[in-house]
Amino acid sequence: MRGRCGVGLAQHDTRFEVPALAGRRFLGQVAMTKRFGPGEYDRREFMVSAATLGTGVLGLAGRDVLAEAPSDSSRVVTGKNAQLVVHKSEIPVIETPSALLDSQITPLDVLFVRNNQPLKNAATLKPFPLKGWNIALTGLVDKPRRFDAEMLAGMDQVEHEMVLQCCGNGRSLFAGSVKAKGTQWTRGGMGNVRVSGVRLSSVIRKLGVHIGSGARFLTAEGKDAPLPGKEDFEHSLPLDEAIQHSVLATRINGQPIPAVHGGPVRLMTPGFYGTMHIKWVSRLRFENGETDNYNQIPRYRVPRNQLQPGKPIKYTFGNSTACWRMKTKCVVLAPEPDAAVAADKPFAVRGVAFNDGSTRIDSVQLSTDRGQTWSRVRLEVPRSRFAWYRWSATVSLPAGRRELWARTVDALGRTQPLDGSIHWNPSGYEWNGVEKIAVTVG
Repeated sequence: MRGRCGVGLAQHDTRFEVPALAGRRFLGQVAMTKRFGPGEYDRREFMVSAATLGTGVLGLAGRDVLAEAPSDSSRVVTGKNAQLVVHKSEIPVIETPSALLDSQITPLDVLFVRNNQPLKNAATLKPFPLKGWNIALTGLVDKPRRFDAEMLAGMDQVEHEMVLQCCGNGRSLFAGSVKAKGTQWTRGGMGNVRVSGVRLSSVIRKLGVHIGSGARFLTAEGKDAPLPGKEDFEHSLPLDEAIQHSVLATRINGQPIPAVHGGPVRLMTPGFYGTMHIKWVSRLRFENGETDNYNQIPRYRVPRNQLQPGKPIKYTFGNSTACWRMKTKCVVLAPEPDAAVAADKPFAVRGVAFNDGSTRIDSVQLSTDRGQTWSRVRLEVPRSRFAWYRWSATVSLPAGRRELWARTVDALGRTQPLDGSIHWNPSGYEWNGVEKIAVTVG
């Protein structure tokens, strides 16, 4: 569908007031530490621990967090690690267990998959060829253009290390208030990758495209096919941000983008949620308003104002915003929920933190007394502002059922709410509540 006119761009403001750090008295002891290497991973243990997380305090969806029909992920997508968790197989939706995310760059064989529509022969880590892949530029331009994607290989390349995150990542955690609809992602709908390609602005200049003064949004389409009775998948981005940041990406982690991840060309905008990185891009439309396509509204939107959990909402452009810029967030990768650790003996706590790249991550803070006191942990600063920051600490705790809470704060003061359900929405998008990981200490 064509875009609707006259729609203004809304600010996506996720900042909160950050209380001053309290004193350094803790139930357990917390110390900064160097990075630890990833531990061994057992997929069966992940499935069991995921199934036992519905005990209220952590706000998980119980057994609903498991795959609909557990499958070997390497048979769903050729080349994928067999230990991933398959939520859907016909159109692949695959989650990465936390233990496999404990690295700066996420290998492609363990990177999550969230596809919305089918494309023939795309369920593989092998790439489609660039040559013969045509991309059109239409809409509010002096005249339509079409080019062969092979042109991109001969142009100046840029590279971004960036977080790729499904906007439904953490959806199962909303179940602490009211379960949200959709795939019950835990924490593994994300990764950190190196993306390279050609700036959209460079392509526009090379083709001599003159964009009309009324254009405010860029709407992107891919070559994947719509589902029966559904509108074809497309999304709109604010044009000024697309011109400044978007890349027609052709490589990921140093190799051609695999077919399952949207190659040979994917429109990628660092700092935005994964749904906005349009796969298999075939057409770019310059328009004066956001598209009114079903996948832009009512899908992939969140309310502007706080919504009572469980309450329905009829989305309009006025009462909601698209899932564009990622919220400030940290994730605990180790220990896993419900892990058993020894009493009064040091153990490692590790994770990652990130935001939309508009400013630096200032700190990650850890609490062992349910938020009464917080301690800063060690941060590893990445080369790219769009990448995730790895963090680590060493903790010792007395015997009993304990919780590890973690939050991040960026240089703009944006952080995570203690109760993530304040951002509840029917589709469970953009979870960024304080991390709360229960462990058994004994």
